[in-house]
Amino acid sequence: PPTPLRTLLRRIKIWSPLVVLVGILLVVAQLLRPLPLPQAVITVTDRYTFEGTAADVPWPASGQGALDVDGVGTFGTFGEQTPVPIASVTKTMTAYVILRDHPMGPDEDGESIPIDQRAQDDYALGETRGDSVVDLRAGDTITQREALQGLMIASGNNVAWLLARWDAGSQEAFVEKMNEAAAELGMEDTVYTDPSGYEMTTVSTAADQVKLGRAVMRDAVFRQIVGVSGFTDQYGNSYSNGNYLVPVNGVVGIKTGSRTEAGGNFLFAARQEVDGEAMLIIGAVLTQPPHPSDNSIRTGAVSAGDALMRFAQEQLVTESVLEAGTVVGYVDDRLGGRTPIVVSEDVPAVGWAGLTVELNLEAGEVPSEAPAGTGVGVLTVGDGDGAVEVPVELGEDLTEPGFGPRLTRIG
Repeated sequence: PPTPLRTLLRRIKIWSPLVVLVGILLVVAQLLRPLPLPQAVITVTDRYTFEGTAADVPWPASGQGALDVDGVGTFGTFGEQTPVPIASVTKTMTAYVILRDHPMGPDEDGESIPIDQRAQDDYALGETRGDSVVDLRAGDTITQREALQGLMIASGNNVAWLLARWDAGSQEAFVEKMNEAAAELGMEDTVYTDPSGYEMTTVSTAADQVKLGRAVMRDAVFRQIVGVSGFTDQYGNSYSNGNYLVPVNGVVGIKTGSRTEAGGNFLFAARQEVDGEAMLIIGAVLTQPPHPSDNSIRTGAVSAGDALMRFAQEQLVTESVLEAGTVVGYVDDRLGGRTPIVVSEDVPAVGWAGLTVELNLEAGEVPSEAPAGTGVGVLTVGDGDGAVEVPVELGEDLTEPGFGPRLTRIG
């Protein structure tokens, strides 16, 4: 006769194969499930601070200033960054827009620009109101390169106005493009009202002009044009660079601008080689008073800029941020396994005492398995053209998760 024990045994015999089958199916299903995509995780600090205490910047006694090293960091600003007239420094934006919309190669002269009667007539303003002007003759043409030389080296107002009409049909339309470009560059405190800077309603700040300086110095043709001490035009007239520091002491540009009402203004750039790397220093000083040596506001601005460039050049050093083989992160297989990521070589950084720079790990596509030494991304120190990039790689063999983690995973 049936007993409770016999009933239990009979049920076990009936259900056991089914339970075993379900268990086998669950194991197979777990093992056949697609593996989660591995992720690279950074563990190293995202910042590095150079040893020492930051030196005092030799800011001018008045006006405003800003000083950066492209791709490295900023020494900061001086004075209240309120918009002020910038005079002929304005022409830097004119050149930026022209080269952006009419690009040319370093070995090219660019487009031919017809010289209109107005450009020739405006030449007379050099005599009647003291404008900086360049010899332009109606009916002739001028190459884009020579026009930019006349704009940036000779600081010709009549060249600025001619370029505006040639590019946009009118000066007013060109000014709209200048302001649009300023907005795109994040120059929030800048307003352009003419292409030459003659009008005192064209205003900006030192910090905004440094933003423009960084952008325009990325153009090889612009660097060529502002990096010489003078040029000779098609008629044999010679013009000297208003930025008379070029090319002494690594100075490579950019533009001076002086008006009695605006004071002396100077957007400047210099190079400094640090352990084989050419670093670009960009700065600006605005509303500078006359220099006591010659009572010139342009000399006042250039002297203030010169002091800042020399200071920045002296401060730049290289320090080792990380040594080759240092663990900077790991690959997480998302099932409990971690494989270290290491830098493949020493990681240097350019900066100065007290500066903090950003570290950023950009991972590429991480494989599910790969041998040690396989590249998996790049560690970047700093940003911009001066940033240092070092490959990162697997410090150990990366293998797929084993039987246990694959079987016991949930979700």
